[in-house]
Order: sequence, then structure tokens, then C-alpha cells
Amino acid sequence: MLEKLFKLKENGTNVKTETIAGITTFMTMAYILAVNPSILSATGMDPGAIFTSTAIASAIGSLLIALMANYPFALAPGMGLNAYFAYTVVLGMGYSWQTALAAVFIEGIIFILLSLTNVREAIFNAIPRNLKSAVSVGIGLFIAFIGLQNAKIVIGGATLVELFSLDGFNNTHGVEGVTATFNDAGITVVLAIIGVLITGFLVVKKVKGNILWGIIITWLLGIVCQVTTLYVPNPELGFYSLLPDFSNGLSIPSIMPVFGKLDFSGVFSLNFVVVVFAFLFVDMFDTIGTLIGVSTKAGMLDENGKLPRIRGALLSDAVATTAGAVLGTTTVTTYVESASGVSEGGRTGLTAAVTSILFALSLLLSPIFLAIPSFATAPALIIVGFYMLTNITEIDFDDALEAIPCYICMIAMPFFYSISEGISMGVIAYTVMTLLTGKAKEKKLSVLMYILTVLFILKYLFL
Repeated sequence: MLEKLFKLKENGTNVKTETIAGITTFMTMAYILAVNPSILSATGMDPGAIFTSTAIASAIGSLLIALMANYPFALAPGMGLNAYFAYTVVLGMGYSWQTALAAVFIEGIIFILLSLTNVREAIFNAIPRNLKSAVSVGIGLFIAFIGLQNAKIVIGGATLVELFSLDGFNNTHGVEGVTATFNDAGITVVLAIIGVLITGFLVVKKVKGNILWGIIITWLLGIVCQVTTLYVPNPELGFYSLLPDFSNGLSIPSIMPVFGKLDFSGVFSLNFVVVVFAFLFVDMFDTIGTLIGVSTKAGMLDENGKLPRIRGALLSDAVATTAGAVLGTTTVTTYVESASGVSEGGRTGLTAAVTSILFALSLLLSPIFLAIPSFATAPALIIVGFYMLTNITEIDFDDALEAIPCYICMIAMPFFYSISEGISMGVIAYTVMTLLTGKAKEKKLSVLMYILTVLFILKYLFL
């Protein structure tokens, strides 16, 4: 049945490989189950209900892409988009969270229409092949940077970013009256660095499931440190116990405080249109960027640089966003952490289906999944960044007209902390430089690239 549904042999994989890949993908993105409630609760939403809606929306989205596109990509409420929802739309612009959910719902409906009319697929296909490789590399740098930040190996400082130090950490992350020490902040940085070395060693030795084993071993080392008091939890600074807390049993938090709470009363205001467009823009190009990056790494693009069955992937993303808004969570998008599962050999929808099942199970086993600390998942992100960086060899650096826009795209993603910004700047640079050099006909620049360039420039001028 699994062979017939997911075409495992045709894709050069098997159930064991796909299962390990699915578990790995889940482990590297399970942090969303803890982070999303933390961010969205700032708007007054019930954190327990958000946890439940996040898990269900992630399970639905990942299952949809498994069945509709047979790709090893997982979906969940997007990081960045949830922060925009909470801190800009609700707390900044003054909309209620119910109205903001309505904006996400409308965005999802628009996405469904765009996916059915091939607009999103056309955008994907319009991006030149070299630039697609650059997107993959840029995402690799971006998620490696996220891993370094999550582990606190890199922190804010006088030079914008700097290597961890206790003084630096207390200056940027400190809480009044509470000081970080080696036994909370310091030891977790050491554990994360050890985790990178362990995961790297397992990769070199070609151990199957190396990234997943890296996460588990790093977490277990943390538990040993806690038991021996080398690590001391400090909740006020965000350093929690590494041991699962089953004190509340296996009960599932009620979703009802956020389920179906959409408010469409502000739909016709200009600001609301801007909010919908912002959600639409960021989600569209984050998703396209992730699909380009991960599929390029997995060798899924055809000889023309196109991704077969992309309509199903984009449509599942759109439907999941719409369903997620009804469930009470922010925009559901394709996760860049899917690259970790692809790196483990995931090539079909079975990988995404396994991730979906684990998101559903996480409702019952939330204490275990929420106990996995960011310093344990950070090494996985850093090593996956290495995997994706290898696509830089696919870029033609002998042609400066191709290479410079690729370079701009690659550095923009980590420096501006956004996949969509990298794509925007890469597309603008590619089109403008091609026109200035008079090589538009030679490069066969598509009409859609001109349209995208104009839209991106207008975005920077007016948003």
C-alpha cells in the first residue's frame, strides 16, 4: 500500500529511510510547538489552545502535502509570520487577534485561487536556475544562523552579532535582578558546540539517522548535566528543565478558546488590505524559497529547473493556511527544516506523513517534545546548513551577470533574517543587471521576472 501510494522504489528509497527522515524533520521543527504559543499568547490568546491548534494545523498541512504532492516537505505555522501577527498586526497596529486571524484566513483563500490558476507555479518556474541554487545556499546560511542563535553561540552585541560571553548575554538577554551563569547559559552553549561536533562526526562516519542521533545525544548529555547539577534550570532567563514533565498526565489542552474565532468586521479598511498583502507576500516567497532550496538539494528539479507536481505542494500549503486560521493559529507554511529530513534520505510524501503522525501524537506526548531544548536542535540546523551550502557549486561563477545576483540573494537571507527578502533582492539584481548589460534577450528573461521585479521595488517603496 505504501509503495503504491508514495512510489518508494521509483524514488530510490524505502520505508525505513523515509521513517527516519520524517522523525528527523519533526525533531528539528518540534520547537514550534513551544515557540508559537509563547509568541501568540502575547496577544491575549490562550497558550494551551494555541499549542493544540499548532499541532493539529501542522499535522493537517504535512499530511496534505504528502497526499497531494508526494514530497518530503513538512508544514507548520511559520516563524516570522507569527511574530508579525503578534507584534505588528495586533500589538502594533491595534487589531484584535480575532481580526488578525481573519486576515490569515483571507490570505489562505487567495492562495488557493492563485495555486489553482498556476500563478504561484509560474513564479517558481520563472526564477533562473542559477538563482534557484543561490536560494538553496542562502537558506542554508540562514538556518545555520538560526541554529547559532537558538544555541546562543551567537548573540547580539556592539558589532550587531558576536560570540557568546556571559557579560554579553546578560547585556542583551538579561532580566533585571537575574544574572546568567555558566550553569545555565554557559553550559548550554558548550553542549550545543559539542552537539555540532558529535553530529558532524556521525555525518563523516555516514551513520544512518545522524542528524536525529545528534539531537537525541545532545539532549541526553544535557539531562546528565542537569542530574549532576552542572546545568541548573533558570526559567526567568528561558532555561527550563530538560526532563519531561508529566505532572498533568496526558491531557490535551482545549482548542475552543481560539477555534473559529475569526472577526471579519475590519475587512474593508485599507490597513486590513495591507495586513493581508503582507501575510500573502511573505508566505508566498518563503514557501517558494523553501521549495526551491529543499528540492534543489534533493535533486528533485527536472532538466528545466522545474519542480514536478508543484501545484499540489502549493495548494496543500494554501489549504493548510486556511484551515490553520479556523483552528486558531497563524499562517501555515512549508518549513525550511524539511531539509533535515531530505538530508537523511527522505524523498517522498511518506516522510511528510510520518512527520504529520508525530505532530498528531505530540498532542498526547507534549511533555516529551516540549522538553527538547533549542541547544539540542541547533546542531541539526547548523549541519543542515552545511548540506545546503554545497549547492554553491551549481552556480556559474564564471558568468558575473549570473553570479552577482546569486551572491546578493545568498547574503541577504541571513543578514536580513528573511528568505523572502533574499529572493526579492536576488530577482531585482538579476533583472536590473541583465537590462543594464543589454543581455535580456540572451538570458531569455521572462515577462514574469519583469513583473516580479516591479512588484518587489514597489514593496520597498510603499511597505
